[in-house]
Amino acid sequence: MKKLITAQFYLLLVGTLFAWTNFGIELYRWLGLRSNSFGCTPGATNPFMTACFYGAIFFALAFGISAVMYARTKKSA
Repeated sequence: MKKLITAQFYLLLVGTLFAWTNFGIELYRWLGLRSNSFGCTPGATNPFMTACFYGAIFFALAFGISAVMYARTKKSA
């Protein structure tokens, strides 16, 4: 079970970093007024209303829960 929780922790860490990087790129483009269309959700005019933002939020939540589980398994070892 510890191997599964460890694998989940690192997989969600990578996914969270990837999701927030994608959102950061979209936000940078929007703030720089370089683009009004987004790759995550074509036709959106605000990066906070794109799938990248919501995906990053849910990845962060899942990673937080996974981090708590990972910490608890490290304490019990």
